[in-house]
Amino acid sequence: MRLDKELFLYVVFGTLTTLVNLVVYFVLEHLGVNYIISNIIAWFLSVLFAYVTNRIWVFESKSPNILKEMVLFFGGRIFSGALDTALLYVFIDLLLINNTISKIAVEIIITILNYVLSKLIVFNE
Repeated sequence: MRLDKELFLYVVFGTLTTLVNLVVYFVLEHLGVNYIISNIIAWFLSVLFAYVTNRIWVFESKSPNILKEMVLFFGGRIFSGALDTALLYVFIDLLLINNTISKIAVEIIITILNYVLSKLIVFNE
């Protein structure tokens, strides 16, 4: 039962995190910011949002070692953020896939990867 609640909350807050990411990305892109820079800024703001929501509501972490937890969380997100940016580059510049379709497809891949990293490495008890 715990896993069902956790998955449900991860989907809810993962969706909100993705919305933060997409809104920031598309607003910056609309303002003329390069898509790579837009993606990095969107990633940073969405990771801050994700850490707080994952710690408090999704995984209900009670770890007193918040610094270690944050380092693991942000480390995993740096990895997935680099992969996010690399995949966008491949999809948009090399494969010439539409920006919107590329961004949404990449976010689905990254969301799944982030859950696995969070569950197995960051918030495991």
